[in-house]
Amino acid sequence: MEPTFNVEITKVKGNREFAFEDTLVREIKLEIFANQKRVGALMSTPVDQEALAVGYLMSENIIEDAKDIQKIELLNDGMRVEIISKVNEQNIDKLNAEGVVISGCGKSMTANIDPQAIEAKVIKNDLHISATLLSKEMGQFYTECPLYEETGCVHTAKLFFDDKKFFIGEDIAQHNTIDKAVGKALLAGYDVKKAFLMVSGRLSSEMVAKAVMHQISILASRTATTCLGYMIAKKFDLTLLGFVRGDKMNIYTKPERIDV
Repeated sequence: MEPTFNVEITKVKGNREFAFEDTLVREIKLEIFANQKRVGALMSTPVDQEALAVGYLMSENIIEDAKDIQKIELLNDGMRVEIISKVNEQNIDKLNAEGVVISGCGKSMTANIDPQAIEAKVIKNDLHISATLLSKEMGQFYTECPLYEETGCVHTAKLFFDDKKFFIGEDIAQHNTIDKAVGKALLAGYDVKKAFLMVSGRLSSEMVAKAVMHQISILASRTATTCLGYMIAKKFDLTLLGFVRGDKMNIYTKPERIDV
């Protein structure tokens, strides 16, 4: 299934109206199965579905290591992912019993909202980056996102290792973008703790929790954090940055990882 489709619309410019072929992004319900058991469904954009499923299951601690995955299949014209892997059955049950519908666009659930209950470790990663590098990468971020360029209707995430190696996630749901970018890196055999993460949307609790669960030490956005996002970042020693625009940025927590 293609992630976009074209429709004819009426476009108005000044006092003129004319027919115009516009490109829209698709929105589907992606079902995720682990060992023939339905774990859940995500409203998402039909691109990088396998990476999305892997990133989601690992951010919920259902799969602990990408090496545990034996098989991944994309079925039903891209609307179903089936994974055969070693899984944590207790965390599947926890997601079903305690999962919260999260605030990002597209319905999804997480069990990683309460900073007192998140099953994660304090981040001890000593990764440092320069403020200049962060500003540069954030400045060119959108130019590397083809779906955003084509439709203007998706959120984006970028997991940056170096100028030659980075992973992009694009989706209608901002939390899915992290799972896609991380899932791509993990399937390619990269250690995500050696990268920093940039996202296009707000730094809400589920976005910050996903970074913490993957032990990514630096998370940055062009917009702000919520109070709960800040609290999670502070508890787990994540470096959280907002309003990264030009040569300006707000460092909410752990500023020592940013070399100014």
